[in-house]
Parts: sequence; structure tokens; C-alpha cells
Amino acid sequence: MTDHPAVLPFMPAAVPIASVQGTLALDLQPRQDPPAAPYRPSLRVAGAALGADLVPIDGPLRRDLERWAGRYVQAVVEIVGGDRPVSQLLRWSTREVFDNLDRRARSVARAGRHQPGTGRVQPVRPRVLGVHASFVSGRAAEVSAHVRYGERSRALALRFELHHQGWCCTAVDFA
Repeated sequence: MTDHPAVLPFMPAAVPIASVQGTLALDLQPRQDPPAAPYRPSLRVAGAALGADLVPIDGPLRRDLERWAGRYVQAVVEIVGGDRPVSQLLRWSTREVFDNLDRRARSVARAGRHQPGTGRVQPVRPRVLGVHASFVSGRAAEVSAHVRYGERSRALALRFELHHQGWCCTAVDFA
């Protein structure tokens, strides 16, 4: 018997332990510099300010869509919360959006032990605080919405396309 340990054919070198092993590398040191000025895109085409739009859109069309989208978003959060039936948005939603809202409403109803769309009053009423549209074409816009639930906030992203009967929601995403 020998007193030396067995030598393995492959022995990995010792690796120092990293301070961010397996996590997102965040710099947690406080910043010493003042914040930079916010980025505000301001493109101009033929004298019209575009903002975040890809095509020039007149003010009344933007205001009309944002006002309508605000009402749509209010209905969406009330549907998901169980206050309204999903059928109220059937005319202004694609099948995929309708099915998504129906699935979410049923999931919330199961968790809260109530029936979806029965007029239940949510303990905290959601309020749409802001709606901003960005036109990607003359017939399509992407909309972001800020919804407040008491002290909590939620964001929604939606896409609307102009069809023969008006604006139709073709995508909705909750954040």
C-alpha cells in the first residue's frame, strides 16, 4: 500500500467563486453622477412632429384612438376581474384576443371562487390612468396603458388595427 492519493487523469483547476454566480450581474454601488436628460425622440416629416409614430398622424385621429383604447382597456381589466362578461368585447377583438381574455377571466374566477362575468364588484376597482398610442401605419397602432389597482400598478400593451367597422384589438399583453 502506498501513502499517496490516487491521481485522476483529469483534475479541474480550482475556480474562484464569483460574487454573482448564477444570478443577474447587477451593479449595486450607488451612482455618484446626476441622471442624464431623458431621451425624447422627436422626428419631423414635412413639419409634423412624429414622436414615437412611424407614420405622420393627425392629432384628432390619435386622440380618438387613445380615448377609445382607454375605454377598451377599462373593459379588459373589468372582464379579467370578473365584473363584466367577455362577450362585451367580441365585436372589437380578434378570436385570439377574445380567447386570451376568456382564459384569464376564468383563471382569476377559479382563484377567487366566483363565476366570471357575473357582475361581481372587485374589492379594488381598477382605473386606467394613461393611454399612449404609437402608430406603425395609417391603419395600425400599438398602445400602452397604465392601470392602477389601489396602490399597485399594471401595464398593458395592445395592438389595434383599423377594420371596416372600426378599431379591432389584435393583440393584448399584461405586464
